[in-house]
Amino acid sequence: MSLGANRGGDETWLMAIGLSKSKTLRHATPFWQQAFLLSRVSGVMFTIYGVQQLFIPCPATLKRKLWQPQKSEFLYRCTTGLVDKNAHGCIMADVQKAVIACPATLVGNWANELVKWLGKDAINPFVIDGKASKTELTSQLRQWAIASGRSVVRPVLIVSYETLRMNSDELRDTQIGLLLCDEGHRLKNADSQTYVALNKLNVQKRVILSGTPIQNDLSEYFSLLDFANPGILGSRSEFHKTYEIPILRGRDADGTDEQQKKGNERLAELLNLVNKFIIRRSNDLLSKYLPVKYEHVVFCNLAPFQLDLYNHFIQSPEIKSLLRGKGSQPLKAIGILKKLCNHPDLLKLSEDLPGCEQYFPEDMTVSNGRRGDREVKTWYSGKMMVLDRMLARIRQDTNDKIVLISNYTQTLDLFERLCRARAYGCIRLDGTMGVKKRSKLVDKFNDPNGEEFVFLLSSKAGGCGINLVGANRLVLFDPDWNPAADQQALARVWRDGQSKDCFVYRFIATGTIEEKIFQRQSHKQSLSSCVVDSAEDVERHFSLDSLRELFQFKPGTTSDTHDTFKCKRCRPDGTQHIKAPAMLYGDTSSWNHFVNTGEKGPMNRIQDLLLRQETTEQAVSAVFQYISH
Repeated sequence: MSLGANRGGDETWLMAIGLSKSKTLRHATPFWQQAFLLSRVSGVMFTIYGVQQLFIPCPATLKRKLWQPQKSEFLYRCTTGLVDKNAHGCIMADVQKAVIACPATLVGNWANELVKWLGKDAINPFVIDGKASKTELTSQLRQWAIASGRSVVRPVLIVSYETLRMNSDELRDTQIGLLLCDEGHRLKNADSQTYVALNKLNVQKRVILSGTPIQNDLSEYFSLLDFANPGILGSRSEFHKTYEIPILRGRDADGTDEQQKKGNERLAELLNLVNKFIIRRSNDLLSKYLPVKYEHVVFCNLAPFQLDLYNHFIQSPEIKSLLRGKGSQPLKAIGILKKLCNHPDLLKLSEDLPGCEQYFPEDMTVSNGRRGDREVKTWYSGKMMVLDRMLARIRQDTNDKIVLISNYTQTLDLFERLCRARAYGCIRLDGTMGVKKRSKLVDKFNDPNGEEFVFLLSSKAGGCGINLVGANRLVLFDPDWNPAADQQALARVWRDGQSKDCFVYRFIATGTIEEKIFQRQSHKQSLSSCVVDSAEDVERHFSLDSLRELFQFKPGTTSDTHDTFKCKRCRPDGTQHIKAPAMLYGDTSSWNHFVNTGEKGPMNRIQDLLLRQETTEQAVSAVFQYISH
């Protein structure tokens, strides 16, 4: 590419840009066939090739001789420093050093992506992969920090958040042109050591990448915005008073008309401000390049044994005392109910649920009630029965692979025992494995010729950044309080490189605490859709009081969540008579709703054969369905 200036008259300077193998600028003339002459930028003067105060006007007729006009003009604006008002030029053109901070599991991925998009020899990154000793790493970072100009041979530093935090002092005095924070919601807490350490670095430009910028509340969103653009929203207390309180009151189902009006006004004001430096890309973008994704929320009835244990616990003196405000261990009680929704084997029943022995079925002994039981009695759990049937049908009728995800390693233990009993080849990834071993397991599973049928994944350890396109089916067995954690886990198979239609299932125990967790997620998702995606049609489903009803059980319902929607598209019996006109991913009230009323009921019209086959069973009570495109 050549860039040159020629005098075209007593008062006119012309700029020509074009391809030329010549080291001279003799071809860069206004009348060269492939020349692109750029119009003058009003009031701007600069120096190029020693020519001072060069203006760039050109005749409009010559623009018809255009060769890749957008690329050429971009180069021109970057080279001349006219990309932004401060004359910094293109974001990468002026960057001498860049730092990419990411989760440890993604350090290798970023190095591979640089090769994929830029070519093998285009850039030599400094990848901190954990192989160097502490002394060696300190020395390497110091050398990288003091390098400047032509001595910067590895301009891009790729490092995990933890390593960057622990070694931030070594980099504090060096000027970093760009800090890119992948999975940037790690910075949601402004008081965390990682946030404080990164915030002290001498950085000219900051970029945060996150698919889930709102995980719990707007104060975390403020932390991300303030990190990227310090001070633009005022102090945290000012943001809380000006935006957070009015918006949340306006979103509350019990909010007054005046509160809703004020909330909408403050929301519009906030969006107008932050949209100037936020680029949002939703799942709609992936829909253009990936196969169809069918995502389902599958509501599973408790098995009879589960139901007896659940009722026994929520009616126990411990819970009654807790609800009167006298209990001291609410988290323990919540944990017991969550584990019980997965399978009774996750509990030491006699210890966790005193007096429950009266409900033990005939095929169970005292030793069977402990986690060490080698046989997985799937009929003790509604969700486990559905999963067992799904795995058998997938294995028998397709060549698909599947990912099973849980928040509990104990649940992964059950999955592993089930796979062993059914002779399913499986791979397991949890928090006990190092980054290097994880990468090998992922590559092994993604191999089309591999024999592994099931990938067992801990949500905490592997729900972020791992690419499992070798599978096109995924089951998230239990919900997390944080909707962002679930969204990360659900995104493991429908991503770049996937060639098959994807089927994703979120299992929820009907009428239980899991529905309350899911409803709380929906509340946060609605807030995220509203603030991040500027969605105007997210309805106000839940009052804040309804989110505190954790210890209520709703027997007889097909979906307590659907009951809470007061859905206008469904009849009183729950059957949908008006198809969803437009599905909003973050709002399950806009999805298709199916109630299981039997083999000839509405659920028989669902596209997924596995779920249609469940119409003859009693375990699935209802399904919400989202179709990507």
